[in-house]
Amino acid sequence: KKEYFPAMHTAEHLLNSTMDKMFACGRSFSSHIEKKKSKCDYHLSKRMTEKELAAVERTVNEIIKLNIPVTEEFIGRREADEKYFTGKLPSEAGDTIRIIRIGNFDACPCIGQHVGNTSEIGLFSIISADYDDAVMRIRFKVGNGSEIQK
Repeated sequence: KKEYFPAMHTAEHLLNSTMDKMFACGRSFSSHIEKKKSKCDYHLSKRMTEKELAAVERTVNEIIKLNIPVTEEFIGRREADEKYFTGKLPSEAGDTIRIIRIGNFDACPCIGQHVGNTSEIGLFSIISADYDDAVMRIRFKVGNGSEIQK
């Protein structure tokens, strides 16, 4: 059984949405979410600059500070296939698909565990990034709630 870390997993959703909004690259095609640090891979035509990485980190932290409720809704498989990319869902996901929504900022099908509010994530930090063969890998961590600046 896959183990989920709610704060880290919710931060992944925010990172994915931010990356797609800023670079039109879609959500990560590969990710590895762990408690201490995580990584996401994106198809990009060029390496992101330090300035761009800082802008992504700043944007994710700005969203976290908005204290947005993280909610779930259930929709039929056909509607989910029409509105969202469902290719990463396991085959046993069935005919009713769970959509995780972070306010108006992000919504996607997901089977993982999430925090109830973005304020529970803490400080989001990009700890490293590299680029190879048109793939940008971003490694990140999240801190406890007391670390984020209000």
